[in-house]
Amino acid sequence: MLEDHMAAADPIAPTIGQQPGPPTPPAPWPSGYPQGYAVVDVETTGLARDDRIISAAVYQLDAQGEVQDRWYTLVNPQRDPGPVWIHGLTSAVLADAPLFPEIVPELSRRLDGRVLVAHNAMFDWSMIAREYARAAAAAPVRQRLCTIALSKELGLPLPNHKLESLAAHYGVVQERAHHALDDARVLAEAFRPSLRRAAQRNLRLPLLTCQPLTEWTDAPAPRQRSAASAYRPGTWRPSRKRPACPYPNPGRYEAGGPLVQGMRVAFSGDTSVDRELLEDRAIEAGLHVATSVSRLTSLLVTNDPEARTSKTVKAASYGTVMIDEAAFMQLLQDVRAAPASG
Repeated sequence: MLEDHMAAADPIAPTIGQQPGPPTPPAPWPSGYPQGYAVVDVETTGLARDDRIISAAVYQLDAQGEVQDRWYTLVNPQRDPGPVWIHGLTSAVLADAPLFPEIVPELSRRLDGRVLVAHNAMFDWSMIAREYARAAAAAPVRQRLCTIALSKELGLPLPNHKLESLAAHYGVVQERAHHALDDARVLAEAFRPSLRRAAQRNLRLPLLTCQPLTEWTDAPAPRQRSAASAYRPGTWRPSRKRPACPYPNPGRYEAGGPLVQGMRVAFSGDTSVDRELLEDRAIEAGLHVATSVSRLTSLLVTNDPEARTSKTVKAASYGTVMIDEAAFMQLLQDVRAAPASG
């Protein structure tokens, strides 16, 4: 049972020699907190933009983190399942699974009106948003909450930001790592005490806006192709035009410091999260996304700074700071406001 794995609430032991006083009444639940959550985990064929979801799980939680329902499904990706040694889902297992468009009604019902909660939520959201776009639909999700960001806000003493570390902190037992249903269960059980700690402190939850994607188009395939090349990735683009950055450029990013609204950020090389979603998130935070590197560029985001691309070469010549995708995602959690003009 789910409850069997729940850690007890953190006890507050009285100081030796003191008489325990009357119990402290619980603090009122913050009125601005969401009314419900959908704790989500997806397993995928890989991390690139043309990879597919092969299984999905959703735990529905009420406003205070109590489990209301759970749901799990396999999904036929219509391509090679990818790292079977990680998720254990072979082509044979997935052959009779529903296609993603077939699960859209049920998945939408479980997401609708709830905040999507995931560990590294940007990845799970990007995969879900992309699959919905392929299905010519829009996910009914308006906000997401990353449990990595929440654990940082709470100052949890974790050795790293892996799900297993968060689970161990709360005494939650993992039974089948990289199985969507068990990963979602573990996260739901770990999210509940985190949510309650945040509520006790009246902490502002690190909620981010979810921007749906539209206009997925499959690339045309040649008349004759091998089975290995049968899958052809599609293309997608955000459903809105990107506005101009309203803030002036405050200058270079200084290593170890915060991002500031108006900074010019460029991206180079492959990213595990869709490039367009990273750029959208940067724009939402008030940054200027640049398509090239110049002396005005504040920061270059690249997972391979040693690669001799035109952007990394220019960044090195200009002395522009380069950071990887994970560090950039962390910095996006707290972008400083642009300096007041005048």
